[in-house]
Amino acid sequence: MPHETWNQKTPGVLRLPSGRLIRGRGLRNPFPTGEKPHFGVYLLGNEPAPVEWETRWVKWRDFWLPSDREAFISALRESLERSERQRVEIACRGGFGRTGTAMSCLAVLDGVPADKAVDYVRENYSRRAVETPWQKRFVSRFG
Repeated sequence: MPHETWNQKTPGVLRLPSGRLIRGRGLRNPFPTGEKPHFGVYLLGNEPAPVEWETRWVKWRDFWLPSDREAFISALRESLERSERQRVEIACRGGFGRTGTAMSCLAVLDGVPADKAVDYVRENYSRRAVETPWQKRFVSRFG
């Protein structure tokens, strides 16, 4: 069972079909109230500032795709596994394009068909998730 300190009503939290919870956020926004994550995946063109929890940085320029697909997949698999027992967040600058793309790919790993994953994340996380046609195509071919 997922951790109990974040729930579906916590702002920015996506509930995957398995019941696992992942928080998405934009790093340019103030840090959200409530519990800090145990683990974070940061999707940025430059290495993020250090934080007090364990992190993975995936090099990913704004509006593009991950620079290293294998590192991206590895970070997602680790996020999915950890989210069963820990608070996990995924973030980029704005919290929509790269974060939405990553959350859509996580949904695929959790059992959502690739051609439905963007809609799933837009319905359950943010209607602004996944900003470019190539991000959407990336998700539709993910898996």
